[in-house]
Amino acid sequence: MATVASQVILHPVVSQGLKVLSTTVGRDKVYRAVQNFARLYAWLLLSSNNKGDATKWNGLKSHLALGRKLLRLAKPIEHLQVALRATQTTGPLGEQLTTVARQLAYFLYLTYDAIVWANAIKFINLSSEKAQRVNRTANRFWLSGITLNIINAALKAQRVTAEISQLQRAAIDEKVSSAVDREVKLRGLEATQAATKQQFIIDVLDFWLPATAIGLVNLNDGIVGMFGFITSVLSLQAQWFALSGKK
Repeated sequence: MATVASQVILHPVVSQGLKVLSTTVGRDKVYRAVQNFARLYAWLLLSSNNKGDATKWNGLKSHLALGRKLLRLAKPIEHLQVALRATQTTGPLGEQLTTVARQLAYFLYLTYDAIVWANAIKFINLSSEKAQRVNRTANRFWLSGITLNIINAALKAQRVTAEISQLQRAAIDEKVSSAVDREVKLRGLEATQAATKQQFIIDVLDFWLPATAIGLVNLNDGIVGMFGFITSVLSLQAQWFALSGKK
């Protein structure tokens, strides 16, 4: 019995899971996945007129959303740092501009989101109208950041695809070292291409969350929760592989 328990507790998957949860990003993605599942499940329960259980899941969703805001309090500065570093690098102008712009959009989104959190815990007191305005502004900046990220991904995908095609067309009768270097570059570009495609899918699905929040579209909580759950799992998978060293 002890041997079985040891095999379960010390299993590599369990160890990797703890490693992921030891990071702020990992915890945030897990909380976000549960939050959006709760949103979806509460909607399903309400659809079947099970209001009692729906209240429990809506409460879980709300508390996880509030907790995630606390985890992100330092994130605005992180996005400012990324924006500053992006201005100091060289690369395609379109990718550089969208990178800087989206990081500034995320900085503003998370700054306003921190105000929403402070008001929710009664650290500051905003009127109902002003609180709604702040929350709406936060979601507008979130939507702007996602949109810029989609544009950035499209530009990057176009560039990487062209570079891959160029390498694949390259002559194969060069010296071995050049062929090896080309193969290494090709694998790196293909990994970048795969990561860009996955992020593009995540952004396209996430787009509808702030779009619904500001009233740009009118999706129900079931669809929004499903989209949020899918993107959370995809992001969590990326974090899992990043920490395990896998591509």
